[in-house]
Amino acid sequence: MRLLTTALLTTLPAFALAQDRANTILVLDGSGSMWGQIDGINKIVIARDVVGTLLDDFPADQNLGLTVYGHRERGNCADIETVVAPGQGNIDAIRSAVNNINPQGKTPMTDAIIAAAEALRYTEERATVILVSDGIETCNPDPCAAALALEQAGIDFTAHVVGFDVTDPEALAQMQCLADNTGGTFTTAADADELSAALQTVAVAPEPEPEPVVTQITFEARMVSEDGVLIETPVFWDVASDAGVLTESEMGNPLTLDLLEGSHSATAYWAEQEVEATRQFIATANPRTIVLTFEEPPLQASVTAPASAPIGSTIEVGWDGPGLSDDYIGISAAGEGRWDNFTYTREGNPLQFLMPTDPGTYEIHYFLGEGRALIGTTTIELTDVPFSITAPASSEIGQSIEIAWDGPDYDGDYIGIGPAGEGRWDNFTYTRDGNPLMLVMPPEPGEYEISYFMAQDRTQKVAVPITITEPQISVVAPETAVLGSMIEVAWKGPDLEGDYIGIGPMGEGRWDNFTYTRDGNPLMLEMPPEAGDYEISYFLGQDRTQMVVVPITLTDPEYGIKAPASAVEGSTIEVSWVGPDYRDDYIGIGRLGEGRWDNFTYTRDGTPLSLVIPPEAGDYEISYFLGQDRTQTIAVPITVTPVEITLTAPATAPAGGTIEVAWTGPNYRDDYIGISRAGEGRWDSWAYTRDGSVLTLDVPEAPGAYEIHYFFGQDRALKHTIPLTVE
Repeated sequence: MRLLTTALLTTLPAFALAQDRANTILVLDGSGSMWGQIDGINKIVIARDVVGTLLDDFPADQNLGLTVYGHRERGNCADIETVVAPGQGNIDAIRSAVNNINPQGKTPMTDAIIAAAEALRYTEERATVILVSDGIETCNPDPCAAALALEQAGIDFTAHVVGFDVTDPEALAQMQCLADNTGGTFTTAADADELSAALQTVAVAPEPEPEPVVTQITFEARMVSEDGVLIETPVFWDVASDAGVLTESEMGNPLTLDLLEGSHSATAYWAEQEVEATRQFIATANPRTIVLTFEEPPLQASVTAPASAPIGSTIEVGWDGPGLSDDYIGISAAGEGRWDNFTYTREGNPLQFLMPTDPGTYEIHYFLGEGRALIGTTTIELTDVPFSITAPASSEIGQSIEIAWDGPDYDGDYIGIGPAGEGRWDNFTYTRDGNPLMLVMPPEPGEYEISYFMAQDRTQKVAVPITITEPQISVVAPETAVLGSMIEVAWKGPDLEGDYIGIGPMGEGRWDNFTYTRDGNPLMLEMPPEAGDYEISYFLGQDRTQMVVVPITLTDPEYGIKAPASAVEGSTIEVSWVGPDYRDDYIGIGRLGEGRWDNFTYTRDGTPLSLVIPPEAGDYEISYFLGQDRTQTIAVPITVTPVEITLTAPATAPAGGTIEVAWTGPNYRDDYIGISRAGEGRWDSWAYTRDGSVLTLDVPEAPGAYEIHYFFGQDRALKHTIPLTVE
């Protein structure tokens, strides 16, 4: 670039001035950014030296002035000063003013040009402004409009602009517009030499237009962002300027071109993805890299499968794709873009894939797990397989019949029977169980169909009709019976697996007691424990279907209980009874009105029988209970009275010693005397009452308050207490 600039300068006259040269003002940037450095030297220092050299050769008869902005205050857009008014003989004053500039403010370059134009009386005389600036306009919102207004109002107003170390495209565009709208030139300078050359060029007027500056521009196509991955597959570039197309379909990435300064556009065409991107840019004196970005291309995949397969079969499917989390392979009818069956790609490659149950043309797709986007497809033809069923035209309810079949016998396939035309089943048997296989008929007569069902989606593939008839079934039993008794029941029926005879409340279609038909004919059936109207039925084991019913009335047997009206707690009394004496019937005693028992004796033990009275006094009842369901039938009241008990022992005793305790009481089986801590109701040492009326007990070793108790052997009931102090 420097060689190009030097060559251009050698073609210019060395500062020859025309007789009618316009008055000139040099507008110098005094903003804070002029403290920036180029090659280690502040830009203001470079500007001082360059302007000083320019002034050395400036003709003494040429009117020249100096306007400076941003040199006195920070942040003030009005900081613009015409330091030296235009005139002759001002060289030393301008030199001194330039050397004393102390940059610190903003960049009101547009208003500075306006101030200089007004100082030159641009509306009355020819006027030229030479602007040297290193930054973007920071005050005037529209430099281009202001420049156009100056050009239109002036006699012959020209603004030459020198961009010193400017790389910002917006700043360069502003400067270019200032120059273009006033008929001036726009020159960029990157260092001291270029600044000197630029000032010498614009200070000589009129002169030929400078040769255009050529700069090196590098073009790159990248993914997503300007620092993204460089695209490796072919990229073709079209580059154009206002003058026309500069290059067309030139391949390269990156691609480097020498371009003239100014506004250009570049279009990159990514051949692999058949997409393009366009960007406008400014070519400046400094080399630049122009990056065009492209979106990530959509993911793609391929699927490999056989051209055809039988319906319902499992085939191998290969795939080539991103294999992201939850990606899957799905199959659907051609053109539908959805799936009937699917398998995740994480299951392997190739993977095992289940075909649908209907023949036709299908598509196997690769779907992304996120968003379910379809990115790959292949076609497959599903062919039908032979299906047939051979079965009798009729059968009785509940019977097991032989069925022959033909079909693929896929895992879980089955033969089922259900109501004709409904496409469902009541009973079924898996095809894996053999051919022929046994199939149980439903428990209701009617028109049915036997079908081959594929396990996948329970798909019905073929069906044959069958009529189910009802067999002859009957039950013979007495019209009445005593509740809880065992009676003989004769029956007639199919005697299928699990068939049974049951008895239950009339009209409820259920049973309380039952006996399997396999147990004989006639069979023994136990009657329920409650009197009333019942029905005896033949039930099919399948679905507990009630087939035939005969009524029976259950009556109460004769009951009676004879026992004393009162008894001492814990004693044993004799009870006489009358009743059916069924298996496990018993006589029990319990609290009055509660219908339960605390103690009992089986009726099989005879009459009268012995019954132990509970250990707590109160009102009780003695009842006859049926062993079936523990049903209480008859009850008589009895009052349980307290027993007389006394304990005699010393009030105190030495710890760890022994004491004698005299007692009186019932001396029931396993009654005992015990010592315990006061209030605890248990024992630390004890002796059975059967060991004598005076017992020797060990005294606890820990001193304190204790108690001596009389305990019943029944339920360890505590019946009497006296205190004892252990010293």
